Amino acid sequence: MRPNPAEIVRTLVAGRLPGLVHLAHRPGPHHARHVTDPDGRVLLLVPVASHLAAALQPVAGGSDVAVVLDVLDLPPAAGAPGLGRAWVSGWAAELHGDEARRAAVDFAVVEPTGDLLDLGTRFRLFRFEVVEVRWERAGVVHRVDPGEYAEAEPDPVHPVEARLLADLAEGDSGQVTDYLRRQLGLTEQAPGGAPRVVRIDRYGLVVALGRPGSRRRVRLAFPDPVVDPADLPRLLPPLRLPAGARPPRVRP
Repeated sequence: MRPNPAEIVRTLVAGRLPGLVHLAHRPGPHHARHVTDPDGRVLLLVPVASHLAAALQPVAGGSDVAVVLDVLDLPPAAGAPGLGRAWVSGWAAELHGDEARRAAVDFAVVEPTGDLLDLGTRFRLFRFEVVEVRWERAGVVHRVDPGEYAEAEPDPVHPVEARLLADLAEGDSGQVTDYLRRQLGLTEQAPGGAPRVVRIDRYGLVVALGRPGSRRRVRLAFPDPVVDPADLPRLLPPLRLPAGARPPRVRP
């Protein structure tokens, strides 16, 4: 298995990556602090004294503003392939009272910032339900069903992926290389340099083959999708798998 487009978009817009907000018929784009709640709705934490706060005010007689959140993946290490770019759009409205307080709790789960304590004075919370989803990769734009997007879950590995890759790079490189060669059926004399883990997600590893800069990659799938990153030490090199545990399966 591998992440489907809905899962990738949910992961990209979850709030761990910087985002830009575009507003219909308004200047921009604007940098925005954002997260998504458990239902995939986008929450924007906006300073009261900002151009974005002013742009998010609806015109007379209106109650919301058409917005697009634009998030580009930042590969976690040199040579790692990107996940692409996500655009999610909807109609943003400011939250007040109990609704704002409940949304602040959802925001804090992803980004526990102290600025949420100044909600209503220095900051405002806006929310929009996603009604259109697009994902771009390698120059191709895919439309994603909003219902599939809402039902998907962000990858729990994504927030710690960069640290995991750094740990692999700083650890016993010989042990990591030996493990990858065994799983890929490579010989010690295989040309092009040692295989390298360049991305990790809940479904497995993406391994680069050949010299740095090569675009040849294969996937090593985990026996089951990772639910909690705490499960990863038994799956990632240097591995200490229990006796009889199944190794990842090779996927082209």
